[in-house]
Amino acid sequence: MSNSASKAMTIAAAKSCRGRFHGSSPVLAIALAASLAGCAGWHRDSVTVGAIPDDYRTNHPIVIAEKNQKIDLPVGAGDRGMTVSQRDTLLGFLDGYDRSAAPALTIAAPVGSANQAAAQAASRDFARLAIAAGVKRDRIVMTSYQSVVPEASAPVRVAFVAVKAQTDKCGRWPEDLLQTSENRHYADFGCSYQNNLAAQMANPNDLLGPRKQSDIDAENRGKVIDLYRARGVSDEFLGNSEVTY
Repeated sequence: MSNSASKAMTIAAAKSCRGRFHGSSPVLAIALAASLAGCAGWHRDSVTVGAIPDDYRTNHPIVIAEKNQKIDLPVGAGDRGMTVSQRDTLLGFLDGYDRSAAPALTIAAPVGSANQAAAQAASRDFARLAIAAGVKRDRIVMTSYQSVVPEASAPVRVAFVAVKAQTDKCGRWPEDLLQTSENRHYADFGCSYQNNLAAQMANPNDLLGPRKQSDIDAENRGKVIDLYRARGVSDEFLGNSEVTY
């Protein structure tokens, strides 16, 4: 079909859409509505590409927020102070304690449990170990909590608040995976990746921006330059180097 013929058909269709239906018949009213709907189709795209945002970083954003870090250290009724296993476990837990921010470290011993006396003795040892590990003495809070089962041994709970990179929980499946008519990612897409990335952040502040550049080691740099000038490097490197001094 030529361009002139196509243009003529388009003009004819538009004129028919602008036409008026005379009469009061319901059939004519329905026909008029259908014809107007057809006119609208001439001026609207059936698919709008890129109108729907679809990014796993938007659906599962990593946020920087405070999160309660806690650990329960089991204490036997017959224990006399801190054990070697408890010591190693607590030191590993305190590796995540930010000594520059110095949040409060809470050590809660059970009350009314079968191991109450042993737990209180162990909690005092935990506090001394925390001080030796770099936690300030005035940031340690010794407290207690009521045991639910008096006949059982309850653990000593150690906790502090830390700034962590985190995202929402995974496992949301609100829709069928086969519903892909809009070509969008499913709701849980990218969630595991974002959670793993957040868990690997040793310093969550790195997500907020780059760190300040550290000072140069002028003495070490001078030694390297002197070594290069004295030809204290391999001949192969000197042959491939573009530096002539």
